[in-house]
Amino acid sequence: MKKIGILTSGGDCQGLNAAIRGVAKSLYEEFDDNVEIYGIQNGYSGLIHGDVRKMSKSDFSGILTLGGTILGTSRQPFKMMRVIDEANPIDKVKNMKANYRKWGLDCLVVLGGNGTHKSANMLSEEGLNVVSLPKTIDNDVWGTDMTFGFQSACNIATEVIDCIHTTATSHGRIFIVEVMGHKVGWLTLHAGIAGGADIILLPEIPYDIEKVAGIVNKRESAGKNFSILAVAEGAISKQEAAMKKKELKAARASWTYPSIAYKVASDLSRYIDNEIRVTVPGHFQRGGSPCAYDRVLCTRFGAGAAKLIKEEKYGNMVALQNNKIVPVPLSEVAGKLKKIPENCDLVNEAREVGISFGN
Repeated sequence: MKKIGILTSGGDCQGLNAAIRGVAKSLYEEFDDNVEIYGIQNGYSGLIHGDVRKMSKSDFSGILTLGGTILGTSRQPFKMMRVIDEANPIDKVKNMKANYRKWGLDCLVVLGGNGTHKSANMLSEEGLNVVSLPKTIDNDVWGTDMTFGFQSACNIATEVIDCIHTTATSHGRIFIVEVMGHKVGWLTLHAGIAGGADIILLPEIPYDIEKVAGIVNKRESAGKNFSILAVAEGAISKQEAAMKKKELKAARASWTYPSIAYKVASDLSRYIDNEIRVTVPGHFQRGGSPCAYDRVLCTRFGAGAAKLIKEEKYGNMVALQNNKIVPVPLSEVAGKLKKIPENCDLVNEAREVGISFGN
């Protein structure tokens, strides 16, 4: 009898339940029902504190379209994994290894993003059998062309921009839509292009506010009395890009603005006369049912994970490369961020149709 543990870690997104279902149903098929699946509650926290429950086939029925995660999730920063708090002296790594062995697991299946994969790789190096699936709305996990959750979030962000178009054109205003993405701008880039944004500001391409204003004024001179900016929450100005990390952190800490969109709006108002409005859809982008693309991708990832377990090819992340499901060593994934490259084709093509990146 194979015993498999599953946990979901980090920020939630669409497709987590679809991926859990894909793993479970594929395991039942691969092992002719000679398998027990244990749901570890609330991410690595459940693995640390021994919060687990044996699951049945019925637990995986009817969850393909369900948002969130039936296992719960939490953030357990990788940099704190080996830190023992004096007030609550728990050796997290020791506990995770002990619970894995106490439950008699043959493999731990981990669904998560970048931080999650650092911890998954650490557990693999500590001798646990680990297989992972790449989950994040940011699509920034190294080694896979696509993460599940991205396309669903992109659809929502695009719809927000679509809806903003009607009020922007009706009132002749400038609208700034802030899209999720602290360190990378894949979500903003795709949603901005799909939604017909005029200007897209990304963490990877530092912007010049005067050039942003120049584009807005140029559009107005051409008779276009509105403009739409898609701004990643991690967008950065050229002045900030020149700062050292500590200096930038201190500068942002002194802000009186709720987020980057409001800062851009304030700075932009010094150069243009038109009204500026800010829209921040926030966690809407993480919620709701997974789109059809993500449901298919989660199912493929789940089947790929079960296959790796069947073949005992542990220490791998299931990835999508050139539309094929392939294993990628966790040691190659951990600690790497898939940013928008400097000469990204999609950025260049967006420029060809007149989209500005503020630089």
